[in-house]
Amino acid sequence: MLTTVYLIAITAEAMSGALAAGRRNMDMFGVALIAFITALGGGTVRDILLGNFPVTWTQHPPYIYLTITAGLATMVLARFMHRLQQLFLILDAMGLIAFTIIGCNVALQLGYGLPVVIMAGIITGVFGGILRDILCNQTPQVLQHELYASVSLLVAGLYLLMRHFGVDEDITLLASFSTGLAMRLAAIRWHWSLPVFYYAPERWQN
Repeated sequence: MLTTVYLIAITAEAMSGALAAGRRNMDMFGVALIAFITALGGGTVRDILLGNFPVTWTQHPPYIYLTITAGLATMVLARFMHRLQQLFLILDAMGLIAFTIIGCNVALQLGYGLPVVIMAGIITGVFGGILRDILCNQTPQVLQHELYASVSLLVAGLYLLMRHFGVDEDITLLASFSTGLAMRLAAIRWHWSLPVFYYAPERWQN
């Protein structure tokens, strides 16, 4: 199940990256590059930080074909994308959860401690979007809008806790997915977010 969700997730993330590139009027190469980085950037950063070589996607060329094809296809399908906004939100939330769990498992297999395992999950979940926004010259959305990275943290914590107590793997995945998906969609619906830090020096200079 996790592999299937992962493939759906990288496709959806690639398409979201392509749309972001389109908003910045990038050419075809730029669209393909941003699509690829959005979909696979989080796992790449994770592997580099953990010393997990070779990087995962280099051993699975179909991931490259899938993400670039999805990005380029978005250029043709862009006029219909506004009708699929709700679907994209759900797929993005599923992707966040799948990436987080996969990142945790990679770190566990490498023998890292709990804090690193959790950070590996979060990095896998959110860093593709961060790289996308940086390359598109905008503040990363995952750090300023509805709960996103916090959902990744919750999913990582719940997944690892249930594993620690020996809960069946299928039940653990189902619980992690349902909890993370419900929290992310609720955050979008009711605009849940963490407190925002606003610093304006001029307010205290008078």
